[in-house]
Amino acid sequence: MSMEHLLTTVRTFDGVLELAPTAGGEFPEIAWGDHFFYYAPDGRVPEREQPYATFVTKNYPGDDRCDLDVPGRWRLNVHVGRDVFTELTGEDPRSGPAAGDLTATDVVFGHPLYRALGWVSIINPARTHALAIDLLRGAHETARQRANRRSRR
Repeated sequence: MSMEHLLTTVRTFDGVLELAPTAGGEFPEIAWGDHFFYYAPDGRVPEREQPYATFVTKNYPGDDRCDLDVPGRWRLNVHVGRDVFTELTGEDPRSGPAAGDLTATDVVFGHPLYRALGWVSIINPARTHALAIDLLRGAHETARQRANRRSRR
């Protein structure tokens, strides 16, 4: 499964907002080429929300254990919550820092930095593409529900 196929799928979700920083834009160079997804039917980045999914194409400072600077490697990161995290990985997300081989492709693992918050990652999903789409849909729906609860306050 290519990154473009997954991006195309997410872009079809109702109310999705994608930030895809490019050269010359308002975002720092480190973010160029990456993609950040929010539930934002009004087209504005939510003020107190993090994205529910990111597609990262390179190492970031302090987040370099997945070897993403190798050409053709990218990582899908999805906020799934603690229960789904445990279901997918068999681990408690708060059990400590990510361990194991964080360079393995096509497997679900706890995000190297945000696992305690219920984030999982998959490098170059292929066999896991259907799962990746399910996780993205679930994260989008959870973000939609959260936004709807906040709007009723």
